[in-house]
Amino acid sequence: MQPMPTRSAFFRHRRGRQVLALLWMSLVLVPVTGWLLSPSGTKVQLVHKTWHLAIEVETWVVDHGSNWCDELPAGAHITLRRTIVDPSGARTAPADHCRYTALQWRALHSAMAEGEAPAAPRWPVLQLLPASDPPALGAERAGKRHERYEVLLRAASGQEWTCRLALPHWQGLAPGLSFRLKVDRHGVANCSSVPGSSPT
Repeated sequence: MQPMPTRSAFFRHRRGRQVLALLWMSLVLVPVTGWLLSPSGTKVQLVHKTWHLAIEVETWVVDHGSNWCDELPAGAHITLRRTIVDPSGARTAPADHCRYTALQWRALHSAMAEGEAPAAPRWPVLQLLPASDPPALGAERAGKRHERYEVLLRAASGQEWTCRLALPHWQGLAPGLSFRLKVDRHGVANCSSVPGSSPT
């Protein structure tokens, strides 16, 4: 028969287990606490800023189309007329449907300009065929404008992200700027965490 442990031996054994438990808890809690209290986001540096500007060039062309004959554009020339039932059911009775040609402004191409800061954004210079009134076939005019301002961000690991920003925000950032960028678990950057105004 083994001797019963003394009261002091029992408490020494219990104290030893408590110390071991505290040691394990510290090994787990210290890294977790450090992770929770550390600054959020990935540290990145702004590598460069780029801009892309484009203007659609619209041309006065003969356009071919089809529609209900009572909804044709002004000046349309009907090439084919037939009576059909509306497949959508919007018209309850058969109605005339037409194929037509008409002179229309159509965006057929764009003039583009792009660059990198410190070069200031500049709209492309258009060289348009002159337009008369009324316009002659082939005349051109400026259409919609499109602009894009982006920054390239790079982490120490070499991973990169591109954020599109509004012009005032883009102008207020300097290459070389370092900050913490919020990145989700899929590696997608939250561009609203770029210092300054909200992105576009």
